[in-house]
Amino acid sequence: MTLLYIVLATFAGGLLSVLVAASLTVGVLTRLVKSLVSLSAGILLGTSLLNVLPEAFESHTAQPQALFAVLLGGLLFFWLLEKVELYRHTHHHEDDGHHHHHHFDAEQAGRGGLTVLVGDSIHNFCDGAIIAAAFLADARLGFATALAIVMHEIPQEVGDYIVLLNAGLSRSKALLFNAISGMSSVVGGVLGYFLIGSFDGALPYLLVAAASSFIYISVADLLPQLQQRLAWRDTLAQVAWLGVGLGVAFAVSQLLHGTH
Repeated sequence: MTLLYIVLATFAGGLLSVLVAASLTVGVLTRLVKSLVSLSAGILLGTSLLNVLPEAFESHTAQPQALFAVLLGGLLFFWLLEKVELYRHTHHHEDDGHHHHHHFDAEQAGRGGLTVLVGDSIHNFCDGAIIAAAFLADARLGFATALAIVMHEIPQEVGDYIVLLNAGLSRSKALLFNAISGMSSVVGGVLGYFLIGSFDGALPYLLVAAASSFIYISVADLLPQLQQRLAWRDTLAQVAWLGVGLGVAFAVSQLLHGTH
């Protein structure tokens, strides 16, 4: 049953982002990404700090110093992966305040297209392994982690889809590339189930590594995107969506830890 949950959760993450991109216009997607970036920042931060890390530290099978060392190493590891462009979490949209130079999108999807696909596939593979580790620790934590990843995957994949469309690719090709990249999370989830399941003692460390991924994405990518000078209504909207994300994570933490 755990393996089925992992497959369904990882498959849903990749499929849902593609369905959202396929069903909406580029204009609507652009507005949607702006809101979902704030929402996913709140959910990722809340899930990592209120759910995943407490679950790891409550295991009592690993020393806190060792777990903090893994957290530090994870942050540095994901920074290095992104530095060599193998860990992408793009949330590109027009009018994003970044003032992209001419043909930016064409370069991103053209000359760097292979890097985009490889980077996103590695990212999604890691997400699948994270979901597997969470389900192996606790089914409720698995669902909470899957929710956080799905909410992050939607703006990420939609952002890549917009880049590919602006580069001149057809909707069908852009969606196909996103779908192929998204399905690597299923592979990561299945492999994670069989590999991690044999090493129960490693679960706390893997959960901390997962939390480091969520924290890094939040503070290195999502929150900086929200540090723009905006009208007060847009700022309030950002704060509101961020608060909704934190509220969801807090509600899940009450369900997870309030019943222990």
